[in-house]
Amino acid sequence: MSSPHSERMSRVDTAWLRMDNDVNLMMIVGVWLLSPAITLVRLRKRISDKLLRYERFLQKVVPDAIGANWVGDDDFDIAKHVVPLGLQRRRRESERQALQRLCGDLATTPLDHARPLWQFHLIEHYEGGSAIIVRIHHCIGDGVALTSVILSITDGGADPPQRHHDAAAEDPHDVDSRVDALIKAIDGYGHDVFRSLEALTHPREVILDSVDIAAGGLHVVSDLAALALMSDDSPTLLKGQPEGHKLVAWSEPIALDTVKAIGHALGCTVNDVLLACVAGAIGGSLRDRGDEPAGKEIRAMVPVNLRPLDQAWQLGNRFGLAPLVLPIGIANPVARVYSIRQRMDQLKGSYQPVLAFALLALSGLLLKPAQDVILGLFAKKTTAVMTNVPGPAQPLTICGSTLRQAMFWVPTSGQIGIGVSILSYGGGVQFGLITDRRLCPDPQAIIDRFEPEFDKLLMLTMMLPWAVASPPDEAPSVARAKRASRAL
Repeated sequence: MSSPHSERMSRVDTAWLRMDNDVNLMMIVGVWLLSPAITLVRLRKRISDKLLRYERFLQKVVPDAIGANWVGDDDFDIAKHVVPLGLQRRRRESERQALQRLCGDLATTPLDHARPLWQFHLIEHYEGGSAIIVRIHHCIGDGVALTSVILSITDGGADPPQRHHDAAAEDPHDVDSRVDALIKAIDGYGHDVFRSLEALTHPREVILDSVDIAAGGLHVVSDLAALALMSDDSPTLLKGQPEGHKLVAWSEPIALDTVKAIGHALGCTVNDVLLACVAGAIGGSLRDRGDEPAGKEIRAMVPVNLRPLDQAWQLGNRFGLAPLVLPIGIANPVARVYSIRQRMDQLKGSYQPVLAFALLALSGLLLKPAQDVILGLFAKKTTAVMTNVPGPAQPLTICGSTLRQAMFWVPTSGQIGIGVSILSYGGGVQFGLITDRRLCPDPQAIIDRFEPEFDKLLMLTMMLPWAVASPPDEAPSVARAKRASRAL
């Protein structure tokens, strides 16, 4: 296997590389449950044949005074990256509980920075099949990119397109050095978020586009001020100083068609429905812990994809962040869905995700202490990071074994202690949670409330006399929902 070429790490990826701290590691952690079992030999061969076609997985990170480089690992050893692991069960602990505990422990264990920053752990015998725990540093790619690339190891998974490295090839470092042009011209292409990235590679077009900046400049300034001047969200037991010990949990899948049906009946998106159930589950869990959520809201930073999906194989981080306020204090499920919809609609017309992307790129130019100060300002105003990644609609197989269930956990930065993940796969959608033990010692308690919240919303939706999919006046609809709620 030939050694991959070296290249400069982009400024955005550098920012993610340097976000590791004592309580939060920037690792995306996932788990795959397979049936029947697979062997270590077959998994190593599959990853060697498929995943290692992507050069990034053969490169280690070499930092320098102003950033970092991707450098081919001449001593690469697949046995160091695809490793066997035993599942040690404690007394009265189920296999699921033992696997969750192991995932939490691995989320707290740093990757070896002397090697490429990824690792697969195979538990060969789990619930009659096998389990795979995947750990990948966020500097390699975002959730959309990694989902696309990691699926290459499934049966029939696609290889990456051929790249030609020549003098005309794009230099990621050069691209990022033009981020100031992105900020100046942001209104010129803000209506089409994908062009924000294309503009970086065509500075002449950026200059031409920027003549229209005055038309919407106030909108950009307003969104920038909204990011900079965000108020603190409500104090709850979920905010505070993390201790650095991670716990994970995940739900069983809910039929995606049912979620879509609720969304259609209420005139909302699938995302609105799921986020409303998450907010209800968090609020109910806080109430159980003696922290009354009535009248409270928490802020979650939500990733927004900034690239065409057919470019996901290029890896790297190409997403912005949008601050979404979750109404955990609204008890009525339908009213909560409408509140989420209203907030999501406001974000859809916002430049905040692109501004956040530019801020990450700019922070990658700074020394780590300065970067920590800037990004820490946002972390202090946030309770959670939340992401929703669409997976394949049909079940997949790996080495002939069915991938029966998949889940992943988003990392949290700064002093944030809660990460919420929603993943659709094989006709189902499920909810995962990673928490800091000091701030949320029992994530399963929140997970266990997710399905009851969904069932309550489903029941109320079925009881409402909807004349149209999206009533023009929501207030009467919510009033009907309240009456239906009292009837339950």
